[in-house]
Amino acid sequence: MDTSDPGTPVPAPTPAEGEGMPSVDRCLTGIEALDAILGGGLPRGNMVLVAGSVGTGKTTLTLEFLIRGAERGERSLFLSVTEATAKLLQNVSSFEFFRTSLIQDGSLVLVDLPAITAKLGFDRDELSNEDLDLLLRTIRDLVHSLGVRRLVVDSITSLGYRIPRDEQLRDFLLRLGELLSEVDCTSMIVSEISPTPGRYSTRGVEEAIVDGIILLRNTHRLGDILRVLQVVKMRGTPHSRALYVLELTPIGILLAPHLKGGRAVEE
Repeated sequence: MDTSDPGTPVPAPTPAEGEGMPSVDRCLTGIEALDAILGGGLPRGNMVLVAGSVGTGKTTLTLEFLIRGAERGERSLFLSVTEATAKLLQNVSSFEFFRTSLIQDGSLVLVDLPAITAKLGFDRDELSNEDLDLLLRTIRDLVHSLGVRRLVVDSITSLGYRIPRDEQLRDFLLRLGELLSEVDCTSMIVSEISPTPGRYSTRGVEEAIVDGIILLRNTHRLGDILRVLQVVKMRGTPHSRALYVLELTPIGILLAPHLKGGRAVEE
C-alpha cells in the first residue's frame, strides 16, 4: 500500500556529488524537496523543459519557481502564450507564498506573448525565419533591459503551432537557450504533452535541445489520482530519477516519495 502523505513535505535525499565533478553555481527553485532532488538546485543558466499533460501542475510549478526567485531579489519574467496574465494573477493570488508587492515593485513581470507578437505585426498563422529573428531580439531586449534572472515560457507547444518546420523550432530554442545562458538567466519552458509514455513534447524536438527535463504526470492508484514528478535529465548535476508524489497546496508545491505497492495506471 502507498503510505506516502503528500500533505507533509518530505525532503528528498540529496544525491552525492560525482567524483571530480566541479561545483556549479546553483539557482534554487525554492521548492525545497525539488532542490534536494537536484542536489542543491538547478545549474544556473540551464534551460529546463517542464513537460506534462493537462492538470499535472506545470504552470503552478513554473510560477512558484519565479515567485521564489523574485522573493530572493532575482527579477523574474513569465511569458504567457496561452493564458491571459490577468487570469494567471487571479489563480496565483490564492497561494499564500504570493505577494502583490512583487508585481508592484517589478520583481515579478507577467507578459502576454500574443500582445508582443501583435505589436510586432505577426498577424499570420505561421512565423517566418525573419519573424523568429525579431521575436528572439525582442525577448533578448526584455531580458537585458529588465535584468531578468529567471524566465518561463508557457507554453512552447502553443508557440510551436506557429513554427511550421522542426528545424525552425530547433534553431529558435537553441538561440533562445544561448542568449539566456549568456546572462546566467535560468529558464523553464512548458511543454504540453498527451499522456503517452516516453514523450516529452509534441514535436519531439524540444527534449533534445534543453539542459533538463522535469516530467509531471497523473497516476491512478487504488481509486485515487496522484500527480507525480520525475527529473528525467539535468545537465551539470547528479540527481534522483525516482518518482515523487506532487501536491499543490496553499503554501506551495510539496513532494513526497512515491512508495511502491498497489496497481498504478499512468497517464
